[in-house]
Amino acid sequence: MLTRRDWLRVTAGASAAIGLDHDFLAALQAQPLITRSIPSSGERLPVIGLGGANTFSETAGREEFGQIGSVLRALVDGGAIVFDTAAGYGASEEVSGRVAQEAGIADRIFWATKMNVAGGRGGGGGRADVAAARAQVERSFQRLRRPVIDVINVHNMGDPPTQLGVLREFKQAGRIRYLGITTTSENQYGQLAEVMRNEPIDFIGIDYAVDNRGPEEVIFPLALERRIAVLVYLPFGRSRMWARIGSRPVPDWAAEFDAHTWAQLMLKFVLAHPAVTVATPGTSDAEHMLDNIGGGRGRLPTPEHVQRMIRLVESLPSA
Repeated sequence: MLTRRDWLRVTAGASAAIGLDHDFLAALQAQPLITRSIPSSGERLPVIGLGGANTFSETAGREEFGQIGSVLRALVDGGAIVFDTAAGYGASEEVSGRVAQEAGIADRIFWATKMNVAGGRGGGGGRADVAAARAQVERSFQRLRRPVIDVINVHNMGDPPTQLGVLREFKQAGRIRYLGITTTSENQYGQLAEVMRNEPIDFIGIDYAVDNRGPEEVIFPLALERRIAVLVYLPFGRSRMWARIGSRPVPDWAAEFDAHTWAQLMLKFVLAHPAVTVATPGTSDAEHMLDNIGGGRGRLPTPEHVQRMIRLVESLPSA
Protein backbone atom coordinates (compact mmCIF):
# COMPACT_ATOMS: atom_id res chain seq x y z
CA MET A 1 0.00 0.00 0.00
CA LEU A 2 1.00 3.61 -0.52
CA THR A 3 2.34 6.06 1.99
CA ARG A 4 0.42 9.27 2.53
CA ARG A 5 2.69 11.28 0.22
CA ASP A 6 2.93 8.49 -2.38
CA TRP A 7 -0.86 8.36 -2.63
CA LEU A 8 -1.07 12.12 -3.09
CA ARG A 9 1.57 12.09 -5.81
CA VAL A 10 -0.18 9.29 -7.69
CA THR A 11 -3.56 10.99 -7.33
CA ALA A 12 -2.12 14.31 -8.41
CA GLY A 13 -0.16 12.99 -11.38
CA ALA A 14 3.02 14.15 -9.61
CA SER A 15 1.72 17.72 -9.23
CA ALA A 16 2.29 19.56 -5.97
CA ALA A 17 -0.66 19.43 -3.59
CA ILE A 18 -0.24 23.02 -2.53
CA GLY A 19 -0.54 24.13 -6.15
CA LEU A 20 -3.93 22.41 -6.46
CA ASP A 21 -3.82 22.32 -10.27
CA HIS A 22 -6.80 21.18 -12.31
CA ASP A 23 -5.49 17.66 -12.94
CA PHE A 24 -5.01 17.14 -9.22
CA LEU A 25 -8.48 18.36 -8.34
CA ALA A 26 -10.09 16.29 -11.09
CA ALA A 27 -8.46 13.13 -9.76
CA LEU A 28 -9.19 13.97 -6.13
CA GLN A 29 -12.84 14.72 -6.82
CA ALA A 30 -13.47 11.66 -8.98
CA GLN A 31 -15.39 10.18 -6.06
CA PRO A 32 -17.90 12.44 -4.31
CA LEU A 33 -17.20 13.47 -0.75
CA ILE A 34 -19.75 11.86 1.55
CA THR A 35 -22.12 14.26 3.30
CA ARG A 36 -24.28 13.88 6.40
CA SER A 37 -27.08 16.02 7.74
CA ILE A 38 -27.26 18.17 10.85
CA PRO A 39 -30.29 16.54 12.51
CA SER A 40 -31.81 19.76 13.85
CA SER A 41 -32.00 21.38 10.40
CA GLY A 42 -31.32 18.82 7.67
CA GLU A 43 -28.40 20.91 6.34
CA ARG A 44 -25.78 18.57 4.89
CA LEU A 45 -22.05 18.82 5.62
CA PRO A 46 -19.08 17.00 4.07
CA VAL A 47 -17.89 14.41 6.58
CA ILE A 48 -14.27 15.60 6.72
CA GLY A 49 -13.25 18.98 8.11
CA LEU A 50 -10.20 20.66 9.63
CA GLY A 51 -9.28 21.16 13.27
CA GLY A 52 -7.62 24.45 14.22
CA ALA A 53 -5.76 23.35 17.36
CA ASN A 54 -2.27 21.90 17.91
CA THR A 55 -0.06 22.21 14.81
CA PHE A 56 -2.52 24.53 13.07
CA SER A 57 -2.63 26.95 16.00
CA GLU A 58 1.15 26.74 16.40
CA THR A 59 1.59 27.64 12.72
CA ALA A 60 -0.93 30.47 13.09
CA GLY A 61 0.96 31.71 16.13
CA ARG A 62 4.11 32.01 14.03
CA GLU A 63 2.08 34.05 11.53
CA GLU A 64 2.93 31.70 8.69
CA PHE A 65 0.09 33.07 6.61
CA GLY A 66 1.04 31.28 3.40
CA GLN A 67 0.99 27.87 5.06
CA ILE A 68 -2.34 28.56 6.78
CA GLY A 69 -3.74 29.76 3.48
CA SER A 70 -2.62 26.62 1.68
CA VAL A 71 -4.36 24.38 4.23
CA LEU A 72 -7.60 26.36 4.13
CA ARG A 73 -7.47 26.41 0.33
CA ALA A 74 -6.91 22.64 0.30
CA LEU A 75 -9.92 22.25 2.60
CA VAL A 76 -12.38 24.08 0.38
CA ASP A 77 -10.94 23.15 -3.02
CA GLY A 78 -10.97 19.52 -1.90
CA GLY A 79 -14.71 19.72 -1.34
CA ALA A 80 -14.74 20.04 2.46
CA ILE A 81 -15.98 23.10 4.36
CA VAL A 82 -15.99 22.62 8.16
CA PHE A 83 -13.24 24.44 10.05
CA ASP A 84 -13.27 24.02 13.82
CA THR A 85 -11.34 26.40 16.06
CA ALA A 86 -11.73 28.04 19.49
CA ALA A 87 -11.19 31.30 21.31
CA GLY A 88 -8.60 29.46 23.38
CA TYR A 89 -6.53 28.20 20.45
CA GLY A 90 -4.02 31.04 20.44
CA ALA A 91 -3.94 32.85 17.10
CA SER A 92 -6.05 30.22 15.32
CA GLU A 93 -9.23 32.31 15.08
CA GLU A 94 -7.55 35.58 14.17
CA VAL A 95 -5.16 34.23 11.54
CA SER A 96 -7.63 31.85 9.87
CA GLY A 97 -10.26 34.59 9.69
CA ARG A 98 -7.83 37.06 8.17
CA VAL A 99 -6.29 34.61 5.70
CA ALA A 100 -9.65 33.24 4.52
CA GLN A 101 -11.02 36.74 4.03
CA GLU A 102 -7.98 37.91 2.08
CA ALA A 103 -7.99 34.75 -0.04
CA GLY A 104 -11.66 35.20 -0.91
CA ILE A 105 -12.69 31.81 0.51
CA ALA A 106 -14.31 32.85 3.81
CA ASP A 107 -17.83 32.36 2.43
CA ARG A 108 -16.98 28.79 1.41
CA ILE A 109 -16.17 27.73 4.99
CA PHE A 110 -18.55 26.44 7.66
CA TRP A 111 -17.10 28.25 10.68
CA ALA A 112 -17.18 26.46 14.04
CA THR A 113 -15.61 27.95 17.15
CA LYS A 114 -15.83 27.57 20.93
CA MET A 115 -16.21 29.72 24.03
CA ASN A 116 -15.26 29.12 27.67
CA VAL A 117 -14.88 31.73 30.38
CA ALA A 118 -15.64 29.32 33.23
CA GLY A 119 -12.25 28.20 34.42
CA GLY A 120 -10.76 26.79 31.23
CA ARG A 121 -10.25 23.09 30.64
CA GLY A 122 -12.48 20.92 32.73
CA GLY A 123 -15.03 23.64 33.37
CA GLY A 124 -14.37 23.37 37.08
CA GLY A 125 -13.52 26.99 37.76
CA GLY A 126 -16.96 28.09 38.96
CA ARG A 127 -19.71 30.04 37.27
CA ALA A 128 -19.04 31.97 34.11
CA ASP A 129 -19.35 35.73 34.09
CA VAL A 130 -22.14 36.53 31.64
CA ALA A 131 -20.60 39.82 30.49
CA ALA A 132 -17.24 38.13 29.95
CA ALA A 133 -18.93 35.33 28.00
CA ARG A 134 -20.68 37.78 25.72
CA ALA A 135 -17.45 39.71 25.23
CA GLN A 136 -15.59 36.55 24.26
CA VAL A 137 -18.21 35.69 21.64
CA GLU A 138 -18.05 39.23 20.23
CA ARG A 139 -14.27 38.85 20.00
CA SER A 140 -14.73 35.66 17.96
CA PHE A 141 -16.90 37.57 15.46
CA GLN A 142 -14.14 40.17 15.14
CA ARG A 143 -11.35 37.63 14.81
CA LEU A 144 -13.14 35.46 12.27
CA ARG A 145 -14.43 38.56 10.44
CA ARG A 146 -17.86 37.02 10.12
CA PRO A 147 -21.25 38.71 10.67
CA VAL A 148 -22.73 35.27 11.38
CA ILE A 149 -20.86 32.26 12.76
CA ASP A 150 -22.20 28.84 11.81
CA VAL A 151 -21.75 27.13 15.18
CA ILE A 152 -20.33 28.10 18.56
CA ASN A 153 -19.87 25.38 21.16
CA VAL A 154 -19.21 25.69 24.88
CA HIS A 155 -15.65 24.41 25.27
CA ASN A 156 -14.87 21.55 27.66
CA MET A 157 -18.16 21.64 29.61
CA GLY A 158 -17.58 25.17 30.91
CA ASP A 159 -20.62 26.11 33.08
CA PRO A 160 -23.26 24.85 30.60
CA PRO A 161 -26.32 26.65 32.08
CA THR A 162 -24.73 30.09 31.87
CA GLN A 163 -22.76 29.78 28.66
CA LEU A 164 -25.42 27.90 26.70
CA GLY A 165 -27.82 30.62 27.82
CA VAL A 166 -25.53 33.25 26.33
CA LEU A 167 -25.26 31.31 23.09
CA ARG A 168 -29.04 31.01 22.89
CA GLU A 169 -29.22 34.82 22.99
CA PHE A 170 -26.89 35.03 20.00
CA LYS A 171 -28.79 32.32 18.15
CA GLN A 172 -32.15 34.01 18.75
CA ALA A 173 -30.64 37.23 17.41
CA GLY A 174 -29.60 35.42 14.22
CA ARG A 175 -25.89 35.90 14.83
CA ILE A 176 -25.07 32.20 15.19
CA ARG A 177 -26.83 29.38 13.38
CA TYR A 178 -26.17 26.46 15.72
CA LEU A 179 -24.93 25.92 19.27
CA GLY A 180 -23.60 23.05 21.32
CA ILE A 181 -21.02 21.82 23.79
CA THR A 182 -17.77 19.81 23.73
CA THR A 183 -15.38 17.73 25.76
CA THR A 184 -12.30 15.63 25.05
CA SER A 185 -12.12 14.25 28.61
CA GLU A 186 -13.65 10.87 29.39
CA ASN A 187 -14.33 11.93 32.98
CA GLN A 188 -16.78 14.54 31.62
CA TYR A 189 -18.84 12.16 29.48
CA GLY A 190 -21.44 11.84 32.24
CA GLN A 191 -21.87 15.61 32.43
CA LEU A 192 -22.05 15.79 28.65
CA ALA A 193 -24.80 13.16 28.59
CA GLU A 194 -26.83 15.20 31.10
CA VAL A 195 -26.58 18.30 28.91
CA MET A 196 -27.58 16.27 25.86
CA ARG A 197 -30.67 15.02 27.69
CA ASN A 198 -31.73 18.34 29.16
CA GLU A 199 -30.59 21.20 26.90
CA PRO A 200 -31.77 22.08 23.36
CA ILE A 201 -28.45 21.82 21.52
CA ASP A 202 -27.58 21.23 17.87
CA PHE A 203 -24.01 19.90 18.18
CA ILE A 204 -21.60 18.13 20.44
CA GLY A 205 -17.85 17.76 19.94
CA ILE A 206 -16.01 14.77 21.37
CA ASP A 207 -12.81 12.74 21.03
CA TYR A 208 -13.12 9.41 19.18
CA ALA A 209 -10.62 7.12 17.46
CA VAL A 210 -10.06 3.46 16.68
CA ASP A 211 -8.14 3.15 19.98
CA ASN A 212 -10.52 5.43 21.90
CA ARG A 213 -14.04 4.04 21.55
CA GLY A 214 -15.61 5.24 24.82
CA PRO A 215 -18.24 7.48 23.15
CA GLU A 216 -19.82 4.39 21.58
CA GLU A 217 -21.26 3.34 24.94
CA VAL A 218 -23.56 6.24 25.88
CA ILE A 219 -22.73 9.42 23.97
CA PHE A 220 -23.25 8.23 20.40
CA PRO A 221 -26.54 6.36 21.07
CA LEU A 222 -27.79 9.45 22.89
CA ALA A 223 -26.79 11.70 19.98
CA LEU A 224 -28.82 9.53 17.62
CA GLU A 225 -31.77 9.47 20.00
CA ARG A 226 -31.73 13.23 20.67
CA ARG A 227 -30.91 14.14 17.05
CA ILE A 228 -27.68 15.97 17.85
CA ALA A 229 -24.87 16.41 15.31
CA VAL A 230 -21.45 15.07 16.32
CA LEU A 231 -18.09 16.68 15.55
CA VAL A 232 -15.27 14.20 16.18
CA TYR A 233 -11.97 15.55 17.48
CA LEU A 234 -8.63 13.72 17.64
CA PRO A 235 -9.51 10.91 15.19
CA PHE A 236 -5.84 9.89 15.14
CA GLY A 237 -5.73 9.62 18.94
CA ARG A 238 -3.69 12.82 19.28
CA SER A 239 -0.26 11.54 18.13
CA ARG A 240 -0.77 8.15 19.77
CA MET A 241 -1.77 6.16 16.71
CA TRP A 242 1.08 7.45 14.54
CA ALA A 243 3.56 6.30 17.18
CA ARG A 244 1.92 2.87 17.35
CA ILE A 245 1.75 2.43 13.57
CA GLY A 246 5.37 3.36 12.95
CA SER A 247 6.53 2.27 9.50
CA ARG A 248 4.00 -0.54 9.09
CA PRO A 249 2.30 -0.68 5.70
CA VAL A 250 -1.44 -0.14 5.40
CA PRO A 251 -3.07 -3.60 5.24
CA ASP A 252 -4.10 -4.70 1.75
CA TRP A 253 -7.69 -5.31 2.84
CA ALA A 254 -8.13 -1.57 3.54
CA ALA A 255 -8.60 -1.16 -0.22
CA GLU A 256 -11.91 -2.99 0.17
CA PHE A 257 -13.30 0.26 1.62
CA ASP A 258 -11.14 2.64 -0.44
CA ALA A 259 -8.59 3.47 2.25
CA HIS A 260 -5.16 3.99 0.71
CA THR A 261 -3.28 5.50 3.67
CA TRP A 262 -3.33 5.09 7.44
CA ALA A 263 -5.00 8.47 7.82
CA GLN A 264 -7.82 7.37 5.53
CA LEU A 265 -8.18 4.06 7.34
CA MET A 266 -8.48 5.78 10.73
CA LEU A 267 -10.92 8.38 9.43
CA LYS A 268 -13.08 5.75 7.77
CA PHE A 269 -13.23 3.89 11.09
CA VAL A 270 -14.62 7.05 12.72
CA LEU A 271 -17.07 7.70 9.89
CA ALA A 272 -18.35 4.13 9.99
CA HIS A 273 -20.33 5.07 13.11
CA PRO A 274 -23.71 6.50 12.06
CA ALA A 275 -23.75 9.07 14.88
CA VAL A 276 -20.70 10.89 13.50
CA THR A 277 -21.49 13.94 11.39
CA VAL A 278 -18.01 15.37 10.68
CA ALA A 279 -14.47 14.32 11.66
CA THR A 280 -12.10 17.28 12.10
CA PRO A 281 -8.48 16.09 12.14
CA GLY A 282 -5.99 18.88 12.73
CA THR A 283 -3.14 19.62 10.35
CA SER A 284 -0.99 22.49 9.13
CA ASP A 285 0.05 20.63 5.96
CA ALA A 286 -1.96 21.02 2.73
CA GLU A 287 -0.99 17.56 1.47
CA HIS A 288 -2.17 15.99 4.72
CA MET A 289 -5.42 17.94 4.44
CA LEU A 290 -6.05 16.42 1.03
CA ASP A 291 -5.10 12.97 2.26
CA ASN A 292 -7.62 13.40 5.09
CA ILE A 293 -10.33 14.42 2.64
CA GLY A 294 -9.70 11.12 0.85
CA GLY A 295 -10.97 9.42 4.00
CA GLY A 296 -14.41 10.84 3.25
CA ARG A 297 -14.59 9.49 -0.30
CA GLY A 298 -15.61 6.10 -1.61
CA ARG A 299 -16.85 3.16 0.42
CA LEU A 300 -17.03 3.02 4.21
CA PRO A 301 -16.06 -0.02 6.28
CA THR A 302 -18.59 -2.75 6.93
CA PRO A 303 -19.13 -3.92 10.54
CA GLU A 304 -16.77 -6.78 9.76
CA HIS A 305 -14.11 -4.34 8.58
CA VAL A 306 -14.58 -2.28 11.75
CA GLN A 307 -13.92 -5.31 13.93
CA ARG A 308 -10.89 -6.20 11.85
CA MET A 309 -9.50 -2.67 12.34
CA ILE A 310 -10.04 -2.92 16.10
CA ARG A 311 -8.20 -6.25 16.23
CA LEU A 312 -5.36 -4.81 14.17
CA VAL A 313 -4.95 -1.82 16.46
CA GLU A 314 -5.14 -3.96 19.57
CA SER A 315 -2.25 -6.02 18.19
CA LEU A 316 -0.01 -2.94 17.88
CA PRO A 317 2.42 -1.96 20.63
CA SER A 318 1.30 0.73 23.05
CA ALA A 319 2.50 4.25 22.35
